[in-house]
Amino acid sequence: MDRTDPEAAIAAAAKRCSNWGRWGADDVLGTLNFLDDAKRREGAALVRRGVSFSLAQRFDADGPQKGWRRRTNPVHTMLDTGLEAERGTQGFPHGIGGADDVVFMPLQASTQWDGLGHIFDHGVAWNGRRAGDVVTSEGDRVTGIETASGRIAGRGVLLDVGRALGTDGELPDGFAITVEHLEETMAAQGEAARVGRGDLLLVRTGRLARARREGWGDYAGGPAPGLSFTTADWLHDSEIAAIATDTWGFEVRPNEFDDAFQPLHQVAIPHLGLYLGEMWDFDALAADCAADGRYEFWLTADPLPVTGAVGAPVAPIAVK
Repeated sequence: MDRTDPEAAIAAAAKRCSNWGRWGADDVLGTLNFLDDAKRREGAALVRRGVSFSLAQRFDADGPQKGWRRRTNPVHTMLDTGLEAERGTQGFPHGIGGADDVVFMPLQASTQWDGLGHIFDHGVAWNGRRAGDVVTSEGDRVTGIETASGRIAGRGVLLDVGRALGTDGELPDGFAITVEHLEETMAAQGEAARVGRGDLLLVRTGRLARARREGWGDYAGGPAPGLSFTTADWLHDSEIAAIATDTWGFEVRPNEFDDAFQPLHQVAIPHLGLYLGEMWDFDALAADCAADGRYEFWLTADPLPVTGAVGAPVAPIAVK
C-alpha cells in the first residue's frame, strides 16, 4: 500500500470489492442480503442463559460529540412536568396528569448505523447510482435507513481484539487492525468465534473504555484504533452482513495514507454496500464472553426508521 496515493488504492479496492449489481440494479439492502431467515434461526438458537446486554451508549448531553460538522450531543427538553400536574394546569379531568418531552439531536450523535446513503465515491452512491439522485434535500429517497427496518437481527460475533492483542484490554490510538489481527483473535477465542456469511460482526478495541476512564477528549474524530484499509478485501470475501465497533469512526485514525479522510468508508459503504456501526458499547458483553468463553450470541440491532435518513440511532441488544 502506497501511503502517498490514496486515490489509486481506493480505486483498486473499489474495483476488487464491488458488489454492484450482485442483487440486481434496484437493490437497496447491500450486504444485509446475506442475513436471511436461516441465519436468524441460527442466531436465535444461541440463546441458552437468557442473559441480555445493552450495546448502546446513553443518548444525553454528556456525550462524545464536539460539534464537528454540526454534530452535537442530544438536547433533551421537558414539555410538561410533574410540577404542572401538581398544580392542575394541564387541563385534564379527574386529576390525571402526565409528562412529555422532546429530544433534538443529529442522528449520528451516539450509538448508530451508517446507512448506504451516508458515503459516496466521486459522487457515486451504493450500486452505482448518482449521489444526487439518491440523497437530496428531502433525504435519502432510495436507500434511506428505513429500508433496513426489521432486518438486522441474527448471529452476532464479538472479536475482542483489545483483549486479545492489547494492553489491559485496550489497543493504542493509531493501531491498525489487519486481517492477521482478526484471524489471530478468532483463533484465540475458539472455533465458535469464526465469522462468515450473514454474520453481524462486532469488533472491540477498548477505545470506549478508555474514554470512560479518562474523559471524552478526542474520542469524536480524534486518533483511535480501528480497521485497517487493508481489510477491505476480507470484509468483502467474508460476506458479513454488517460490522460495528466501539470507536467514533470504525477505521483506524489517523488514516493510513498521508492525506486521506476515512478511505475505508469510501470503499465499504458505496461499493460493498456494507452497514457500519459506530460508538457501540461492548464492555459488559466482552467481560461476559471472556468469562464463559462464548463469543457468539443472538443480536438484534434495528435502526430507528427515520424515513430518508442516511444514518440512525440504534439500541442493540445481545442475548446469550
